[in-house]
Amino acid sequence: MRPIIPDYLAEVLGDVEPDASGEPAGYIPELATADTKYLGAAFAMLDGEVYGSGDIDIEFTIQSISKPFVYALALSDRGFDSVLAKVGVEPSGEAFNEISLESDTGRPLNPMINAGAITVHSLAGAEDLDPAGRVERVLRGLSAFAGRRLKMDEAVYASEIEHAHRNLAIAHMLRSHDILTGDARTVVDGYTRQCSVLVTARDLAMMAATLANRGMNPLSGEQVVPEAVVRQVLSVMFSCGMYDAAGDWGTQVGIPAKSGVAGGLIGALPGQVGIATFSPRLDVHGNSVRGVSLFERFSSDMGLHVMEVPPAALAVLRSNHVVGSGPNALRVLELQGGIGFAGAERVVKEAVDNPPSEVKVALDLTRVYSIDDVARRMLLEIARRLTLSGHDVYLVDPESIMKDPDPGDGGRVTVVDSVDQAAIPMGAVQ
Repeated sequence: MRPIIPDYLAEVLGDVEPDASGEPAGYIPELATADTKYLGAAFAMLDGEVYGSGDIDIEFTIQSISKPFVYALALSDRGFDSVLAKVGVEPSGEAFNEISLESDTGRPLNPMINAGAITVHSLAGAEDLDPAGRVERVLRGLSAFAGRRLKMDEAVYASEIEHAHRNLAIAHMLRSHDILTGDARTVVDGYTRQCSVLVTARDLAMMAATLANRGMNPLSGEQVVPEAVVRQVLSVMFSCGMYDAAGDWGTQVGIPAKSGVAGGLIGALPGQVGIATFSPRLDVHGNSVRGVSLFERFSSDMGLHVMEVPPAALAVLRSNHVVGSGPNALRVLELQGGIGFAGAERVVKEAVDNPPSEVKVALDLTRVYSIDDVARRMLLEIARRLTLSGHDVYLVDPESIMKDPDPGDGGRVTVVDSVDQAAIPMGAVQ
């Protein structure tokens, strides 16, 4: 049977291909001559599978799509406090190259605009790194997100640095406020090299999937940055990643995203997929015209908006029934799906509203595929309180979904692989 997703991607690409509006980035000579016929889209799944259609293996420069990834590296290398002291997280509502600085501190409003990204570049790696070492740290980090060694396009770098007057002006402003502490020209040179890294849509999809996968690259298995860093980065991408079009994007598409003026566009949907598109024609905001259209289709067709209402937590409790009879009766709370706070609350409510009269109680996790930390703690507290009430509590967990099943003070739980094991009469040989 033919794969379904590439066929879908090819269909959507065909729908947007006739749109010839927009222009390549004319202010960078090397980008102004880009072949506008290129069009591609790729989905990278969290198991490492990549589906694509069109020009997903054509190399182009990463440009501003590097910003969230280098922000992640800086947060990981220097810590949250050090980075937030230099760069804010508020949407600017302005174009990417505006000089958006806080009036009292000179701090850039967020890391997705050029002022913030130039500052973030200076914070990547250890504080005592020389400029060449910092560029290498950035290149190694971007490569880790992509799952392969990346390289720079020297021609694009030379073209951009020759016309980097506005970025140099921004950097000198930052230096005057002591946001930058090194040489402004050197930092802009490193930032320009960062933007000149060559990638493909396939690479970008995998980089986005690494963010969607809590910082672990699905191909290499490397934990590139910590989970807490990923949450920060995705939050800023959602509010600031599309510059002065961020509000429209957040309501219409609803996927944490970042664009680049070479025509790339990425989206990272937490826990699901990394998406990338490539088409060089840009709109007035500097975002790929056909890339934006593609993401609008993906979000609409597949319900990918992060605010899409999830299934009601009531569905977590599959059944509440009794196995056996008399003194050997076993009360079974059968759970299913992915359990978060709301789902665990439903189980707590069931245990409180309908307290089991049976001595033996089992929480059956056979049909559960994930439990987040707060749900895990809530379910173990149920087990602890049932123990204190005189019950023998069993955890049916054949796939070891529940990590470290210790109910704490006074609690006791017996882990078994099936309800049948829990239902063995008390005193029988197991």
